[in-house]
Amino acid sequence: MAVRGPMGRGKRERERARAERQQQKTARREEAKVRRSMAGPRDSGADPDIAGIVPGPQPNPWGDELEGEASDEDAESLEE
Repeated sequence: MAVRGPMGRGKRERERARAERQQQKTARREEAKVRRSMAGPRDSGADPDIAGIVPGPQPNPWGDELEGEASDEDAESLEE
């Protein structure tokens, strides 16, 4: 009777691990297909990162009134 060496067992373990990884990949792909189909269509032609931004000067995000202060200083320097 032939005795199987350690190489045979190692190969079987590798093949089982490979088959398990393939099954996990297939399951992830199926989940992604379902998730994409449930999300619905995306708005094409508009980049969501820049949606709502208008060209030109943007409002100060901190809400400071720098324009009013600067005009007061300019008026004082013009009087001198």
